[in-house]
Amino acid sequence: MRAKELMDKEFVYLNCDDNIIEVSKVMEEIRRFTCPVVNDNKQLVGWITSFDITRGLREGNEKISEIMSGYEEIATVHEMDPARKAVILTANNKFVTVPVVNDDNQVIGMIRACDIVELLSDLYDVKVYKLYEAMQHQLKGVTWDELMSASALVSKKTTGVKISAEEYEENIMNSTFGEAIWATGGLEKFFAGLISVGEMVIARRVGKARK
Repeated sequence: MRAKELMDKEFVYLNCDDNIIEVSKVMEEIRRFTCPVVNDNKQLVGWITSFDITRGLREGNEKISEIMSGYEEIATVHEMDPARKAVILTANNKFVTVPVVNDDNQVIGMIRACDIVELLSDLYDVKVYKLYEAMQHQLKGVTWDELMSASALVSKKTTGVKISAEEYEENIMNSTFGEAIWATGGLEKFFAGLISVGEMVIARRVGKARK
């Protein structure tokens, strides 16, 4: 997923000469805590937060240019960057919003923390078998039965509990991605398990081919 696929195209931008009092009213009305500041070509030149507005009102400033953060202080993502870059920026720096820019440094969208949470929530509800279908597609020529058989073997090696391919298939049909992460002990362990399944399938195929 690219940043442009995750961004919100509906956003409000400000200009350097905008009046702080008027901006405070707009931000309150639209319930936004951050806004980009752009020039006449919609190129990013600054950044405003609700904290900046509060400070500006307290100190008697009039224009946005007097209180905004400069361009060099702003973390951005390009529209073609992987969406995960915005996720990492948000998590590591506790950003509420990350602006998305194009090749001309024009602001074309916003990626908000709430959008990321919503995306992850949707992902957690994906059925596990969908991930296995994607794996089967990548492992050209591998059948579903081969995949389930290899998965059952990997599961036995990991947990020490014997499980049939049919039982394993039933489990993934009824489980969500979020449930699987909790059950396996984390995201890293879950995907390590998927990799082990892929390696097992390939190894078994190679073994059969040599017989």
